[in-house]
Amino acid sequence: MAKVNISLDAALVVEVMVLAGVGSPQDAVEAVVRDYIAQGHRTEERTETKDQNLREIEVKPQDPQG
Repeated sequence: MAKVNISLDAALVVEVMVLAGVGSPQDAVEAVVRDYIAQGHRTEERTETKDQNLREIEVKPQDPQG
């Protein structure tokens, strides 16, 4: 697997380490990235299901008014 090296503000990484309960900066950043990806997948699942339900609703023409 390819690796990427980036620079981050140390205070941000320490805060993530505390919130995630991990002991290394590498694990902290990986946890954040994995959580972000999982959240995106959950959002896709919700919106896809909603879109499918909307497509299944039969649209009936409205009765003439007036």
